[in-house]
Amino acid sequence: MGLRRRHEAAVTDADGRTGGGRSAGDVQRHRQDAGARGAPGSEGDDRAEGGEPRRRRRSAGDPVRERRGRLGRPLGRLCRALLAALVTGAVVVPLSAAARPRIPAPPPAALAPLSTATLTGTYEANRADAAEASRMAAAHGDQDRAAADRAMAAPDRHLLAFDGRGTGRTTEVLGDLATAEHIAILVPESDTTLDTYDRFRATALALHRAAGPRTAVIAWLGYDTPRMLSTAALTTTRAEQAAPGLEAFVRRLRAAFGPLPGISLLCHSYGTAVCARAAGTDVQDIALVGSPGTGLDSVAGLHTRARVWAARGAGDWIADVPHVRTDLFGTRVGFGTDPVSPAYGARVFAAGDGGHSDYFKPGSVPLANLARIVLGRTSEVTHA
Repeated sequence: MGLRRRHEAAVTDADGRTGGGRSAGDVQRHRQDAGARGAPGSEGDDRAEGGEPRRRRRSAGDPVRERRGRLGRPLGRLCRALLAALVTGAVVVPLSAAARPRIPAPPPAALAPLSTATLTGTYEANRADAAEASRMAAAHGDQDRAAADRAMAAPDRHLLAFDGRGTGRTTEVLGDLATAEHIAILVPESDTTLDTYDRFRATALALHRAAGPRTAVIAWLGYDTPRMLSTAALTTTRAEQAAPGLEAFVRRLRAAFGPLPGISLLCHSYGTAVCARAAGTDVQDIALVGSPGTGLDSVAGLHTRARVWAARGAGDWIADVPHVRTDLFGTRVGFGTDPVSPAYGARVFAAGDGGHSDYFKPGSVPLANLARIVLGRTSEVTHA
């Protein structure tokens, strides 16, 4: 080391530059770099003794690897901190919906048990209920809800259930339920209410057109979906509350129409957590699309005999949601294992390049595959 220092001093100009055009600082940085790599002939040096090139291998102290480690370690803490911030904000800041006066509406109509003979009467009773809810909402000054309820009361709407109170619930049939050979039940994502119902109905219409006239598609808004930016959207609590209602609905369908129609659950985003908890019902297929996770570690946790499918479009932002489940402030947040991962064990099908709202887009890859699943043509489903 003493020889190296004397050599560098000898070639340094008065202005601080070396004879090779490098400054003394450059030399110092070079020396530090060389020291970090190790002595000549060591494992980290670029050349072995005699000047022969040697492939450089990174040591345990490699700055790039250390930097990656420093970046990687905080990611878990960052995810936890982000979830904590969301939970704290949702708890501390009152939700606007909580402060908003509830929209008045009549209680749901009293209906006869579901059967082919009672379908017409059920549809008529719920349309009348929707018409009355529209009048009450208009008198209350909520013209948007009044318009939404009025649309539900149209003569061509087939409602198995309607409740205009609060954010609202409804169950609508597209197609002929009495003669259907296949039944698809759509379970919606968060932020789906009577006020935003049209976009949910559009997915049901698209699926019905893709699946054909032998299929009845049911848009099941049978639970209070969480708001996207709320504590409820970070937990499976609403899904756990909703699942018994979905299970009971499937049982009523079976009791009314027998074992012949194939029933599929098609579940989007937060709705996948609902379907995962209702998976033990008598259905043939369960499709989870755009899922943040179901709160269950694998298909085995669903305790179902149904075929379980999963898909996510290449442009779906839900892929960036941390697939973790942890306790924060005594609340279990997160949804756990990614349903399209091998660890979950679902049948992963192709969903193209679409985003979070494109799974039912007419003419799309995922819609074609969902229609094949509903029709039982599973061998034709294209895989990711």
